Formats: sequence, C-alpha cells, structure tokens
Amino acid sequence: MKKTNGFIGRRDLLKILGVGGIVTVSASLGMTKNALADTHAIIDAAETPDAALARLMAGNQRFVSGQTRHPQQSIARIHELNQSQNPFAIVLGCADSRVPGEVVFDQGLGNIFDVRVAGNIVTPEVVGSIEYAVAYLKTPLLVVLGHERCGAVSAAVQGGEFTAGIASLVEAIAPAVARVKGRAGNAIENVVVANIQYQVEKLQQSSLLIQEAVRIGKLKIVGGRYDLDEGTVTLV
Repeated sequence: MKKTNGFIGRRDLLKILGVGGIVTVSASLGMTKNALADTHAIIDAAETPDAALARLMAGNQRFVSGQTRHPQQSIARIHELNQSQNPFAIVLGCADSRVPGEVVFDQGLGNIFDVRVAGNIVTPEVVGSIEYAVAYLKTPLLVVLGHERCGAVSAAVQGGEFTAGIASLVEAIAPAVARVKGRAGNAIENVVVANIQYQVEKLQQSSLLIQEAVRIGKLKIVGGRYDLDEGTVTLV
C-alpha cells in the first residue's frame, strides 16, 4: 500500500473498503494509516442497506400500531453479545428521553449502534464513532434521526444567552437555520427537517471512509423525522 506524506490515497482506501486489513482511521479526509495484524474484509455487510432500512421501518410500524415484539431482549441475547456485536443500523439521534432508537424501531440488544447528541449534530467524535461502526462492525445503514419540537433546534432558532456547551450546539445547527430563513410555516419544524438534511450532508463531507462506503453501495445514509405526537418516523 503506497503512502504519500503519511496519508492514505483513494485507491488504497478502496482496497480497505473491499478486502484489505483493518486500518485505524481519522474523522478527517486525510486518514493516517496504522495497519493492524488482521486480514478480514471491512464493510462486507451481511445485510444490504435497503434490507436494513426496510427492517428498521417495519419495526417503527409495529411500534406505532401497538404490535411491538421487543425482539432479542433476553438473557440469552445478553450472553450472545458478550464478546462481539453486529448491529444492522447506526442511528445518529438526538439526546432526548422521548426518542430511544430501540424503542421507536422495536429492536433489541445488538441491533442498533446508537450515537446520541443534542440536535443530532455531526462532530469529530460522532464521525469517529460512525466510522468505527461502518469499518469494523460492517453496519450497512446510517439514519440521522431528528424529531419534532427539538429543544436544541428551538434554541438555535430563537437565540439568546447560552452556556458555552449549549452555544456550541446552537452553532452547529446555525447553517440549517440559515437555509430555511423566511420560509413559510413553523420556523422550528422547518429547521428540524433542514437540520436533518444538513447533518446528512455534513457526514458525507467529513469522512472519506463514509463517502467511499456510500459510493460503492456498502452504506446507505438517510434522514428521518420522528413525530412526538404519533410515534412515526418519516424519511426526509
């Protein structure tokens, strides 16, 4: 594998995404190489991205209709997962007590790789977490899940005096606010959807590994909006 100035080139990255050894990656587009002593294929998902999405949305339909199965939540499942995991979906969701991924999608232990932060925003730490799931766990689906009446979005729309931590959340959502400024309708709900779409775009721009996984069909990224009144997830 050729290296230029200490960074992996696109051709070598494609090898990694196909059948190369495990490589430690960074969240930036320049990815420092650090090959480990393992040769199993990376991003060779057992489930296709479309099948994973259908499975997730079917679970939401069960949740909404009151026909939940609560799958794979037994003691036996705990024991099955104690050495490894194989989630079929990554959900980048908001840190909100009303939108737990496993509940609203009627899934169990080991099914969803949860990444949660207020405003479902993309940060370097979020990107690194998702890269891990894509590269090492071979997860084929990534859902950016926002929700109705999001508090972080409301803060970004309304403005005001904030602590440094909350201000950083508001700053991360600000581009979505600008996109729909002056649009007819509820300002907060407009930004909820715009922010989901913006964070999807930002994910693809922040990671060469994620870009390539999408390009070669090993990963699908979608945005979803959770309705707090009905419990439904709608793709946006």
